[in-house]
Amino acid sequence: MKLDGRQQGEGADVISLHGLFGTKENLGGINKRLADFFRVHSLDIRNHGRSPHADEMDYDHMVADIIEYMNDQQLETVDLAGHSMGGKIAMAIALKIPERIRKVVVLDIAPVTYKRKHNHILNALSSINITELNSRADADKLLATYVDEKDIRQFLLKNIYRNAAGHYQWRMNLNAIKKNYSNIMAGQSSDKPFIGDILFLKASESDYILPEHRLRVLSLFPNACMKIISGTGHWLHAQKPELISRFITQFFLATPS
Repeated sequence: MKLDGRQQGEGADVISLHGLFGTKENLGGINKRLADFFRVHSLDIRNHGRSPHADEMDYDHMVADIIEYMNDQQLETVDLAGHSMGGKIAMAIALKIPERIRKVVVLDIAPVTYKRKHNHILNALSSINITELNSRADADKLLATYVDEKDIRQFLLKNIYRNAAGHYQWRMNLNAIKKNYSNIMAGQSSDKPFIGDILFLKASESDYILPEHRLRVLSLFPNACMKIISGTGHWLHAQKPELISRFITQFFLATPS
């Protein structure tokens, strides 16, 4: 699958991967700062943003999409930075083609299988009859029945756009996401660990990375290190973009261990 992407900056190549329900713009603040030091490739994952839609959505397919992009762009070796689902994709790529991955930064996710976390969001999005929607305000009212947090509703509403005929449509493939939700929540595995450098940035107020995940992380990534970002929830990159960007930049610029 040919993913939609944007390049900015010059230098060593960094691929940036967003999370579930997101687009490449969600990491825009981070990517802009990274572009002062690197050539940043911001990608829309399949069934998200402006990338193509498909019925299949699991980590094998999503990893293959990124590898195809790397081959098309003739990127022999890259660094990876991913948030949430994007972090899982980054980990899966590192395990799949370790010889082409230099360093990895994972934002607030672990390589484990998660229980269903997004039922309320999926129900909220499903409550919107996109073909009969008259305004974003109406969509926000429907979402508010399920989602109290205004910032999360605004994040989700970025998936709605007007087509050339003036009708509202989804950018994401909601049906495929619902169908493949268990695949998206799945953990990562490999017969061989990734022995390169990998940094986990954990949000202090989030439960996505827990102490019981430590052994699983180290079994797959024996050189892993972690930093806890105080005062942040799961969307830590939006809450403290300058701090997150600084950690990622320092990590990528440091001499590999």
